[in-house]
Formats: sequence, C-alpha cells, structure tokens
Amino acid sequence: MQIDQIPIGKFSFMTRLTQKALRLYDRKGLLVPEAKDSFTGYRYYTVAQVERGMTIKTLAFLGFSLDEVTVLLDAESTGNCEVMEACFKKRLEDIRLEIGQLQKIEGILRGACKQDGKILELFKMSITDPVIKEVPEMRVISKREKGVYAVTIGKLIGELCACVDSPENRRNRVKVTGPIMFLCHDEEYKEEDADIEVALPVSGRISVEDPKMEVRTLPGIRAISVVYRGPYQGVEAGYSRIFAYAAEKNLEPLGHFGPSRELYFNDPAEVPEEELMTEVQLPIK
Repeated sequence: MQIDQIPIGKFSFMTRLTQKALRLYDRKGLLVPEAKDSFTGYRYYTVAQVERGMTIKTLAFLGFSLDEVTVLLDAESTGNCEVMEACFKKRLEDIRLEIGQLQKIEGILRGACKQDGKILELFKMSITDPVIKEVPEMRVISKREKGVYAVTIGKLIGELCACVDSPENRRNRVKVTGPIMFLCHDEEYKEEDADIEVALPVSGRISVEDPKMEVRTLPGIRAISVVYRGPYQGVEAGYSRIFAYAAEKNLEPLGHFGPSRELYFNDPAEVPEEELMTEVQLPIK
C-alpha cells in the first residue's frame, strides 16, 4: 500500500464520516476513493480528499441534500459564486420556515404538558356545525402561483395588500369588501409546487401593475361551510367535518364545481394562534 493511500476505516476516523456514509458518497460520485483493491474491494483515499470529505460533512450538517451538495461542490470547483449564493439563500429561507414551524410545535407541546385530553385537542380547536350556504359572486383582485403553502400564501397576501394600499388605489378609494381567501386548485395535497391562488374582495377603480395579478369576478357557488378556530396546522379538521357531512347527506363535493376556499377572518400577527378564525367552503352541486 502506498503511503498516501488511506484505508476507509482510518479515513472515516479522520473525517468523522461513517463508513456507511462514505460508501453512499462513493455510489453517488460525491467522494470516490482514489483507489480500490480489485481483489478485496477495499477502498483507499488520499490526504487531498480529506478536505472534500470535511466539506461534504459540513454541508450535510447544514441540511443540504446530497443533490444540493453535488451542485455546491461543482460550483465551488468552477468558481461559480452565483450558484453557491443562490443555494445558501434558499437554505436560509428553508431554515427560517423550519424555525417558525418548530416554535409553533413548541407552543403546542407546552400546552400539552399542562392538560390532559385527546391528541387533536392539542390544537385547542373548535369547529362549527356544517351548513349549506349560497355564496354570491364577488369582484376580487387575485394572484396565482405555485409553491409551498406556508410561504406562498403569506407572500401573495402581502403583495395583494400592498397593491390595494398603493397611493393610486388609495386616491381611487379602493376598499376591501371581505376577508382574504385562499383558493386551492389542486386535487391532492402537495408539499411543493402547490397550485395556490389568493384573492381579496375589493370595490372601486383599482390599478394593478403586476402582470401576474388580475381583477376578476369569482362565480357564485353553493357550498358546505364550517368555521374553524385554531392554528392553521389543524384546519384539516374542518375539511374532515365537511366531507363527513357531505357523505351523510349524500352531497357531491367535486372540484369541477370550483376550487375549495379558505377565508381568513383575522391576522396571525395580531391574535394568538388558538384564536385564528378560518372558514372552509367546499363547492357542491
């Protein structure tokens, strides 16, 4: 064995990477041993590869996927700082979202330590009895794009409110005439690339500069409605109540009658999570 050939066990100790991880990185092409014994299959690394191994370990600790690690290593080798900066910014955004979610989980668990009850009651939620209502057509300003629910809905709400509050629209006396709402255009739950539309009912001569925003009329619908009180993470209970009611009454809640709607009656920045009020509307025949 040459002096510069480091067995996988020793290389594992030097980089603090497990042999299982090193074999995975070998298969992925991330960190390929400099030499392999054709008879025994033993892997041998070099001193020069220690730095790459430590870099991979650091990036994995920061939460980057192996695909993202590959992109970052390639960008580093070619000096592509723009790609590296974009990857770091995206990871920072993901971390901020994760921190927010963890803080919400912490609050729920703190409450759970102080009381007994069913698991779903950890959300301190309440749901009104389902009703069938006729929702009239309404004029809205809306914007639609794909993304992650928790990020995209908040982003679109901010953009729509900023548009309505622009100097020109204030001069035109544009008014908000109802709660802001989320329209779900997907037939299934998607963690990423969800088809999201946010709409804000308005009146007046509204000016829109963003080409992705539009002023349109939402059609009137007949819908099953419930009002849910509690954190947004538990709003699924509202849908569960609606679908159970639809099955009981032999009603037909299908997407071709229009997307489901969530109407937000208060601001999470102004009230505790347990006081958030959301109306869920599911169109029916």
